[in-house]
Amino acid sequence: MTIDAIDRRIIAATQAGLPVTAEPYVEIAGQLGLDVEVLMARMRAMQERGVIRRIALAPNHYALGMTANGMSVWDVQDDRATELGAQVGALDFVSHCYLRPRAEGWPYNLFAMVHGSSRDEVEAKRAVISDLLGPACRAKDILYSTRILKKTGLRIRGEG
Repeated sequence: MTIDAIDRRIIAATQAGLPVTAEPYVEIAGQLGLDVEVLMARMRAMQERGVIRRIALAPNHYALGMTANGMSVWDVQDDRATELGAQVGALDFVSHCYLRPRAEGWPYNLFAMVHGSSRDEVEAKRAVISDLLGPACRAKDILYSTRILKKTGLRIRGEG
């Protein structure tokens, strides 16, 4: 998987995040001396080749007043996990949701991140998930964040 000099400049210009403007890609294209259509086409091509896996928002939940952040974990029947996981992931208060294989001593296979301004708010949201999962859920827990971890994406060595 190779990238040319222009792709490298695009990655370097976006690796620390997109500018918080109405048209971030127009701003980046201008900084790089590219047409926005060229920038977008190259970014799509890098996604298709697997150079860029995804472009996503990574908000600082604490700065937004969401100081209670919990990864809810669920032991869901395997034959229902995909179907129910999709329903949990579609809830507007779940920022990300995924299935993982169970590990020895760890019975959980469904994970859903929930944010709120208080633990009571997060627990109320977790109760909604619990009701949705119903009897297909055999066990559950929640792991609350105790600190902010650095979130980074693709990096070009020596740049950004």
